[in-house]
Formats: sequence, structure tokens, C-alpha cells
Amino acid sequence: MNYKLSKPKRLYQEIGHQLYTELSSGRYKVGDRLPPERDIAERFSVSRAVVREALIMLELMELIEVRKGSGVYVIKLPSASSSNDTIEKDLDEEDAGPFEMMQARQLIESYIAEFAATQVTKNDIRRMREALDMERKNIDLEATDYDGDKMFHLAIAEATQNSVLVDVLLNLWERRERSPMWKQLHSHITDQTYRKKWLVDHDNILTAIQRRNPNDARQAMWQHLENVKNTLMELSEHGEPDFDGYLFIDNPVQIKAS
Repeated sequence: MNYKLSKPKRLYQEIGHQLYTELSSGRYKVGDRLPPERDIAERFSVSRAVVREALIMLELMELIEVRKGSGVYVIKLPSASSSNDTIEKDLDEEDAGPFEMMQARQLIESYIAEFAATQVTKNDIRRMREALDMERKNIDLEATDYDGDKMFHLAIAEATQNSVLVDVLLNLWERRERSPMWKQLHSHITDQTYRKKWLVDHDNILTAIQRRNPNDARQAMWQHLENVKNTLMELSEHGEPDFDGYLFIDNPVQIKAS
């Protein structure tokens, strides 16, 4: 597949293109360490989440290597035959960045949970509980799949009694499951104990929906996915342990609730 960088469709691709150009220009040599994410984010006036996604893109191109606790190093420079417009690499130019994807989920699923709290049935609650039981068993068995997690979020969408919202939720999960960017991010995360935190979050969401409290359901889902974003950033951190949480500037749900 031709991965065209001349007209990037996503912000992380734009930053990745600029970093790629710098690698092509002779600014770096093989073995050099790239500047810290914070510095790159400030230089391009973007969040660290976008920079992290741009680095994942270059990592998939096998141009850089992330070394845990050390930083990001150049392992290969773009070949002289590769132009800035087209890189011959089997990458999916439609692939959204993992944190962009999480932000979309946060916005959409918060309102799905809110609506579900007004439509939920006893059978929906039963399915949510079954999903949490599956999730607990998978975590206890140290299974690497997310079937229980997916089942829980799907049960919430089904509780809206709206098939279009169910389709939207399924599409978001399917995009995640086939995303090379998402898989590459998780390749740097070896400690799976963080998944136990999601059980607490899920219990809070279930409680709010069971009580038919739309506002609490929306806030509980928003906070859950905020926790997921922050945890993924922290666990995939490679050079700066003092992560400052600078992911996205706006928090529409919190603004609405204030």
C-alpha cells in the first residue's frame, strides 16, 4: 500500500510527516535520540497524545525505536529513493490514532450511557453483570483478550434499544481491533494489572444505569474513558516519568455538567 504523506488526513499524520521530513533532511543520524515528547509538542503546538501517535506511525515505518525509560532513537533513515510524498510501506492511511479514537469513544459512549439509563431493562442489567463476571474471570486468568470489556460496553449500547447506536459502538470497537496503531501502542505495555481499575469503573457505570440516573451514568462513563486514556499514556511512557496529563484541552461533558 502507498502511504501518502503529501496530504495527511489526520493531525498525527501531519506531525509524523514533519518528523519524517526532518529524518530525511540529515538532521539526525542513526543512533540519535529524538527530543522529548514535551519539546516536540511545544514546537508544533499540539498535545503530547498527538506526538505519541506520530511516533507510533514512525515506529511502524521502522524508522525509530522506543526504548522504555530511555527515549526514542533513530534506527533507520528514509532511503534516498523515498520521496516526502509517498512512502512504500504497508500502513493503513485510514487508521486513526489510538488517543484520537479514545476521545471519540469518550464523547459518544458517555451519551450512550446517559440514554441507556433512561431505557434500560432488567434483561439489559443482567447482560451487563454477565459481562463484568466474564471480565473478572479473564483478569484472574491473566487472559489477554478484552471480550468481557467489549461485551459490557456493547450491553450498554443495547440498553438504549437503538440499533443505530449499537452499530456505532460496534464500529468503534472493530476499528480498534484492526488498528495497527492501537496494537503498536499496546506492544509497549507489559503490565496488565491496570485492567483491574476498569472493573471499579464499570461497577460505577452499572450502578448509575441501574439507578436510572442519566447524569451519573454519563459522568461515570466519561471518567472511565478518561482513566483509560491517562493510564495508556502513563504505561506506554518511554522517556519522561513526570507525565503531565496534557492529552486534550476541552472536556465537553464536564463543561456541560458544571
